[in-house]
Amino acid sequence: MDCIFCKIANGEIPSKKVYEDDKCLAFYDLNPQAPVHVLFVPKSHIASVNEITEENSDYVSHIFTVIPKVAKELGLENGYRIINNCGADAGQTVMHLHFHLLGGKEMGEKII
Repeated sequence: MDCIFCKIANGEIPSKKVYEDDKCLAFYDLNPQAPVHVLFVPKSHIASVNEITEENSDYVSHIFTVIPKVAKELGLENGYRIINNCGADAGQTVMHLHFHLLGGKEMGEKII
């Protein structure tokens, strides 16, 4: 498989890690859209939200227990945004499930 996020999760491509365990990796986005912009990826290849099943949903639930801990460690006490793009029309450019953690500034309620 030629998935860049799988290669990052496997350590084949370096990243600036924020958090890592046996189920997920969090690392800084190379093209940040906010003062804090971290990507969370499952260590198992799941292409998108459309590929979440009962068998692999534990990766997603685990990521959502890690996100608040990482956000707190990064000083995002005033809030943060979590974004997931599902499919080409939504702007998903890497076909490996990932969640963007954005924070460090007031973003307002509109996302587009």
